[in-house]
Amino acid sequence: MKHNCFMVLMVAFIIVLGITMPHQNSFAQTYQIATYNIRFDNANDLGNLWKDRSPHLINQIKFHKMDIIGTQEGLHHQLEDMKSALEFPYIGIGRDKGDTAGEFSAIFYNPEKFTVLKQETFWLSESPHKPSKGWDAALNRVCTWGKFQDKHDNTFYVFNIHYDHVGQKAREESSKLVIKKIKEINKENHPVIFMGDFNVTPDNPAYATVLENSNLKDSRKISQTPPIGNQGTFNAFNWGRLPDGIIDHIFVSPKVKVLRHGILTDNYGMKYPSDHFPVMVEVSW
Repeated sequence: MKHNCFMVLMVAFIIVLGITMPHQNSFAQTYQIATYNIRFDNANDLGNLWKDRSPHLINQIKFHKMDIIGTQEGLHHQLEDMKSALEFPYIGIGRDKGDTAGEFSAIFYNPEKFTVLKQETFWLSESPHKPSKGWDAALNRVCTWGKFQDKHDNTFYVFNIHYDHVGQKAREESSKLVIKKIKEINKENHPVIFMGDFNVTPDNPAYATVLENSNLKDSRKISQTPPIGNQGTFNAFNWGRLPDGIIDHIFVSPKVKVLRHGILTDNYGMKYPSDHFPVMVEVSW
């Protein structure tokens, strides 16, 4: 009799727990977001050819379970290699002519987690609607953006860029242009992630322009856990070099919670998958 009473009490206790305790799926979903300059397929990169390093770069993305990857410098065939191996689609167009020619600032995404609602690419120039070179830039530069929706019906934007490596005015004006576009496009005030290879360190006016003209924050500085990795993101394929100066950044709007931030220095046999380290954050909203 006592045994039966005990069992009744235990069942009742479990039922109460089931009602009062939060279910696992009630917790916010987290996502791994990364920016990665994958280095264009350069035949002069002897010892670091794309055909040799691409399997390691792809495995690195898989290992860290990256959900969205903003890439820079990728040529069309490189992006197709990644698309096939990752089974991730991507958005974006080439910067030369607005088709498949030239480097992309493509955004890969996990199709099991996200749907693309809208996408576009514009040029970082005075004529953003057509292939063009802006201000004092040495090359055409683009921003690709996507409006995404996750499986919980949360909508957010991702903007991915690659600023010019020569023109300081071009970099500052690019910051102004992208921030202006973000404000025009995101009228619903959804969460925003703005990332890429900015080719500037935090002491540069082009970096400051982002912060001064928007409510975006550097994810590295607001990470809830201390950021890990080097104090630099460009390694030049040089194993003996200690990188200094972070030029690859991920900015986020106030609705994005940054749980972790890392500059990932994975290697294979004293070689790096790219001449940049990827920067990855874990976020939720």
